[in-house]
Amino acid sequence: MKQHIADLISAALKTLSDNGIFAADVQPSIMVENTRDKSHGDFASNIALALAKPARRNPRELAQLIIDALPASENLDKTEIAGPGFINFFVTQETTTAVVGQIIAQKTEFGRGLASSTERTQVEFVSANPTGPLHVGHGRGAAYGASVADLLEAAGVPVEREYYVNDAGRQMNILATSLWLRYLEKLGATVTFPSNGYKGDYIHDIASSVIDEHADIYKRPLDEVMHNIPADEPQGGNKETHIDALIERAQELLTAEGYAVFFNAALDSILSDIRDDLSDFGVEYQKWFSELSLTANGDVESALNTLQENGYLFEEEGNLWFRSTAFGDDKDRVVRRANGLTTYFASDIAYLKNKFERGFDKVLYIWGADHHGYIARMKAACQALGYDPERLLVRLVQFAILYRGEERVQMSTRSGSFVTLRELRDEVGKDACRFFYVTRKADQHMDFDLELAKTQSKDNPIYYIQYAHARVCSVHRKLAENEWVWDQESGLANLGKLDTEHEKDLITRLSKYPEVLTHAAVNYEPHLLANYLRELANNFHSYYNANKMLIDDAELRNARITLSEATRQILNNGLTLLGVSSPEQM
Repeated sequence: MKQHIADLISAALKTLSDNGIFAADVQPSIMVENTRDKSHGDFASNIALALAKPARRNPRELAQLIIDALPASENLDKTEIAGPGFINFFVTQETTTAVVGQIIAQKTEFGRGLASSTERTQVEFVSANPTGPLHVGHGRGAAYGASVADLLEAAGVPVEREYYVNDAGRQMNILATSLWLRYLEKLGATVTFPSNGYKGDYIHDIASSVIDEHADIYKRPLDEVMHNIPADEPQGGNKETHIDALIERAQELLTAEGYAVFFNAALDSILSDIRDDLSDFGVEYQKWFSELSLTANGDVESALNTLQENGYLFEEEGNLWFRSTAFGDDKDRVVRRANGLTTYFASDIAYLKNKFERGFDKVLYIWGADHHGYIARMKAACQALGYDPERLLVRLVQFAILYRGEERVQMSTRSGSFVTLRELRDEVGKDACRFFYVTRKADQHMDFDLELAKTQSKDNPIYYIQYAHARVCSVHRKLAENEWVWDQESGLANLGKLDTEHEKDLITRLSKYPEVLTHAAVNYEPHLLANYLRELANNFHSYYNANKMLIDDAELRNARITLSEATRQILNNGLTLLGVSSPEQM
């Protein structure tokens, strides 16, 4: 309807331009907004105020000229001038209620495809290091990323979801070495576990599985393991030097084949756990991309060669540097160290190049807020590779902070003291997790209120929304108990009988769904849809409480049930896009 009114205004302006009211080269941006006060109509535009100066007219005078030039429309009941020159549009009752029939007819397709595009977008999200189970902080990125991808798809944008598996680098070596030390411990060695190792219970479980498969063939004498190893931090040494020496010793004593047993056992077990966690959380990917493959396939060298050819690499003190300051970064970045090893950043550059070479028009990275400083260097790399940096998009997600009472729960993968996503899901349920995570803008701080998430009251937003859906379903059950049936045709034919304020408000809210869906999708803001669903549920509960459904007047009864069914459909559509179920009973 907004577009229809905008088209009417555009036609009126052309008429006025043709009549010399203002110059033909004036190209105004026509804004049509929903009114807050229904006494001011359904929609309003400030076009007369925007054009008053170039037209050299009083805004109210110009508003009247625009109204007089509007083409006839069967959708409009009347127009009025308000305030300094706003034009208010009153929509006919038939046009207002038409949305109910559209929803009933289109069902899950209603409101979809309004941002239709041929541009392929890749959404990469979560991508947590496979060094431990997903915790509640990762959950917010998972809920946000999955919802953004689903919204884009619903809006008509081709989407591919990807998880970048960080299966290379120092953290994985620390993990593999931590596993080997636990393995030795379980075979009877008295190991002083490194302060910088991974200490979670999951390491013990994986160590037991290695023993089940390989027995003690990788056991080595502890004095060989610890010979000349630099002191750890608790003994007055340096924890980083200590763990790096242990990694080197593990690789030496186990050889490449033996070390790979622990490396792969840790990676496979934890990655499998992450896959299961995300699947149970309602998050699926089209591709799981291995960081190791970038080196094995020559992608890292290819990316560095491209930067070299474009003149953006230089050597200094044995290191190879990327000249990212040429693109606005605050300092240049090392891509290959003097020891010949490439950096994480080199892999990230190669991964970016790989994405574009796969044909994606846009790549959307969803990162934790602690990666804010990484954006400038990635934009620099994008431009240096020869790609438009506007094709690289980043959204930052603040970690959700979990509280038990007044105590904040610490989350550290190394120490093992953290609440896993699985534990949170088991405690409050998938639906509450998925919904609560997207109720605020992703870059805003969030405290996860466990008690509220479990409360069965209107204060709990997801319960309140799901209860609205279940209420409609209960109407159908009660209808059958009264030996009545819902006559959909009669309901659609009698929508004009829905003239109470609660009914009008509910219909108006339903009509906003396509706009909310599209806006939430193209701006990567699923919280807009979450908030809309809460408002829709509130409208429905108010309507339901004020109007009896099961009445003797068959025409009005069918009309009300039709409106309720349209509401149920939109609740279901919206909840599905947020990864939340729509229960029929609660």
